[in-house]
Amino acid sequence: MKLQEDLHPDCQTSAFLRWAGSKRQHVPLLKGFWSNRYDRYVEPFAGSAALFFAIRPNRALLGDLNGELVETFKSVAKEPQAVSRSLARLKPTRSNYYLVRSSRPGTLSAAARAARFIFLNRFCFNGLFRTNRAGHFNVPYGAPKTYNVPTLQQLKACGSLLRRASIIKADFRETLDRVVPNDFVYLDPPYAVSNRRVFVHYGSSLFTAHDLEVLGESLIRIANRGAAFVASYADCAEARRAFRRWPQKRVPVRRHVAGFSGARRTQYELYVTNCPGGFSEAN
Repeated sequence: MKLQEDLHPDCQTSAFLRWAGSKRQHVPLLKGFWSNRYDRYVEPFAGSAALFFAIRPNRALLGDLNGELVETFKSVAKEPQAVSRSLARLKPTRSNYYLVRSSRPGTLSAAARAARFIFLNRFCFNGLFRTNRAGHFNVPYGAPKTYNVPTLQQLKACGSLLRRASIIKADFRETLDRVVPNDFVYLDPPYAVSNRRVFVHYGSSLFTAHDLEVLGESLIRIANRGAAFVASYADCAEARRAFRRWPQKRVPVRRHVAGFSGARRTQYELYVTNCPGGFSEAN
């Protein structure tokens, strides 16, 4: 398997996972909200944690409902060398992809489970994470443009950052209950939009329109605790209503989850914040 050797040293801590709905393309905007004056970075919908890896905070709390994702982050933090060795044994062919996909994580070591997760994430269709009713990953092979996987150097660098974080499998409500004064919270939930289907859902527990209303109420509580936040969501009536108390910015985003490149298009997302200066500081 060819390893990724062309990463600039300053990019070794870039996110090592692909993720449908990731804000990687908006990291330059989001980084403008972060400041070292905050005591801790908190992300209740961690996903690939692209912003976390970009800003490299000294302290963090990362939460997600995806147990395999959480285990992978913990394994990369604890034993990046073992994860890298297991990953190097996996051959990126279509037939081997389905063989690895059919394996059951419970039969593997922690490092091998993490390698399996990274491998399937790298070579599945568009970085989607989806499971069937039995909880088994069922995304088809994605025929990637390159066969690169994270290098040992990248996994070690990312592991070093992840060791600064508390990483928990938790609903966003539980993670937000742990927010304290002077935290910086970034929220990027899966989308539940009534008038269109948005392909960024994963796992057995979907984020619903009711959850969006609950999230809007949660923002009020964490703001009252003295924490700063930035939240992003599909630009829709539900989001504008749920986040009506806060300054808002409409941001274009190029989505790459359609099956054919001709169907991929620019959509808009809604960003809201209570950070001092609003969007002026981040622009």
